[in-house]
Amino acid sequence: MIIKKISYTVLLFMVALTAIGQKNETVDADKKYDKYEFVDAIGLYEKVAEKGYKDQKILQRLGNAYYFNAELTKAVKWYDQLFDLNAEQEPEYLYRYAQCLKAAGNYKKADEILTEFNKKINTDKRGILFENNKNYLEEIKVNSNRFEIADAGINSALSDYGTTILNDKLVFASARDTGGVAKKTFKWTNRSFTNLYAAALMPDGSVGTPERFQKNINSKFNESTPVFTQDGKTMYFTRNNYLDGKRRNDEKKVTLLKLYKATLIQDQWQNVTELPFNSDQYSVAHAALSPDEKTLYFASDMPGTFGQSDLFKVSINEDGTFGKPENLGSEINTEGRETFPFISGDNELYFATDGRPGLGGLDIFVSKINSDLSFEEVQNVGKPVNSKQDDFAFVINSKSRSGFFTSNRENGNGLDDIYRFTETKRLVCEQDLAGTVTDAETNEILANASLMLFDEKSNFVETVSSDEKGNYRFPKVNCGKKYSIRISKNGYETKTVSVTINKRTGNTTLHILLEKVFVPIVAKQIETKKIPVKLLIKAEAVKEGVDLAKLLHLPMNFFDLGKATIKKVSEPQLKKLVDVLNQYPTMKLDIRSHTDSRQSASNNMILSEKRAQSTKNWLVKKGIDASRLTAKGYGETQLVNKCADGVKCTEKQHQLNRRSEFIIISM
Repeated sequence: MIIKKISYTVLLFMVALTAIGQKNETVDADKKYDKYEFVDAIGLYEKVAEKGYKDQKILQRLGNAYYFNAELTKAVKWYDQLFDLNAEQEPEYLYRYAQCLKAAGNYKKADEILTEFNKKINTDKRGILFENNKNYLEEIKVNSNRFEIADAGINSALSDYGTTILNDKLVFASARDTGGVAKKTFKWTNRSFTNLYAAALMPDGSVGTPERFQKNINSKFNESTPVFTQDGKTMYFTRNNYLDGKRRNDEKKVTLLKLYKATLIQDQWQNVTELPFNSDQYSVAHAALSPDEKTLYFASDMPGTFGQSDLFKVSINEDGTFGKPENLGSEINTEGRETFPFISGDNELYFATDGRPGLGGLDIFVSKINSDLSFEEVQNVGKPVNSKQDDFAFVINSKSRSGFFTSNRENGNGLDDIYRFTETKRLVCEQDLAGTVTDAETNEILANASLMLFDEKSNFVETVSSDEKGNYRFPKVNCGKKYSIRISKNGYETKTVSVTINKRTGNTTLHILLEKVFVPIVAKQIETKKIPVKLLIKAEAVKEGVDLAKLLHLPMNFFDLGKATIKKVSEPQLKKLVDVLNQYPTMKLDIRSHTDSRQSASNNMILSEKRAQSTKNWLVKKGIDASRLTAKGYGETQLVNKCADGVKCTEKQHQLNRRSEFIIISM
């Protein structure tokens, strides 16, 4: 009995010691994790887990530690166990789990998890983008196979990434061992800090032997992602918060990233200074220059960030000072990571993100920057540049269509590797928009109908006519965009239809039906016998948004060139408007006056405003209540054809732009 008691006591004592040991190891692991020393934390957590002690916190942190170190396939094991233990996790764990499942090739389960993610937090753009594009893998497939890629030939067994071109050299970051006695390591990864290296670009496309960049740029901490001005005299680069031998930390004692500037003086990079919008409390990194070098783009988690990191831009003033950083907005940024921007010579923004539907980890996307600085649709560049792992730091020469990118994909030389590529086909998705024009009642083919195409911002694109078989075609319209077509033909009501183009190369078909204008008696008889206007038009055609000028076949212009007084010969035509307004006493009209592009824009705006007001005043004198009329001049801002400033056009083409519109705004 005593022996049994002693044995039982010893057993309890051993269990207690084990529990104490596990607790101590967990405390040590927590300390490492909280200091972002993820590799050391992984080792300690896994020791505890191997002994059978696994709680929600340990599983979360093991998954996170691997996730933050870009080892997504290793993170799957721990996220699997986490969700087996408790499926009710915070939304961010669902998103990370889905990303890791993609890295492991399990897209079906990843999509199921993303659906749950969107249910938990339906305001997160990452979930919204997924819900609106569940066939994202098909779209990526369409964009794929446009690149030939190969190992750049400069990779080490460690991390190599973030390339740029300086004259005839490739400059990049590398964690390769420099052979020093005291080798410093980055505690986040337990690997060497990165320095900048340069390698000659050979005429045959190969890359020479890398050599360390200038010593006064490289420090004992991380340097990466340089970018140079076209004259090669100014350099922007990323470094940990370290300058003039002083290292600074944030409030958690973490040394974050900052952007620095250096100047080339007598072949030496000197005057290293940090940019004024840096901070000790957030990171600023990975600079890119616009083609005109007046704007600097970068990634940051500064205040105003949508997610974990966003893309920003800042103007570079002529005196070398900087404006105020601006977030690129929700067109580009998500609640995830947007990073490593690059602006091509064609004004295309390439960047890496894990916030959009992709193949796994960071994928590379592209968006065209318009002249008004808005962005075109963001598109995944596809395989083989993108993979199941992290793909980032994409740079391209717009003329040769060749460049470099970085990836930690399987079967590489090291942790991150640099790949070179040649783009064999541009990512331009175009469609032919075509169809037939027929009579709505008889289905008769209508030849010689005029069709004017406008983009979603109402800018004129092109005019075509239907052929003898009623067919029309607008070639090479942009995929995924909204357009409107204005169709007109003598004897038929003018009609405007909208269409959204499909998102893959091919054809979009739109058949158009036109209705005849009901005119039972000729215009001359109407004027002499004063036939009511209701006989001119169908009652159902009179509705909000309709232009009465087209419905009544009024002349486009009631004024002499350069004048704002209504011509006497135009008054009988305008009288038709009075008849319609009297027939519909609650109808309200918006009078819109337009000019051609001749004369200055300011003079045209003034002239059109005077004409609009003159028309309104004429109608008021004819007994129409002024409260039923609004009037505005648009000058040359809404041309219906290509006849803008400097474009040679015929008088007939200019006349199409000199027009008055009478839009029904309410009935």
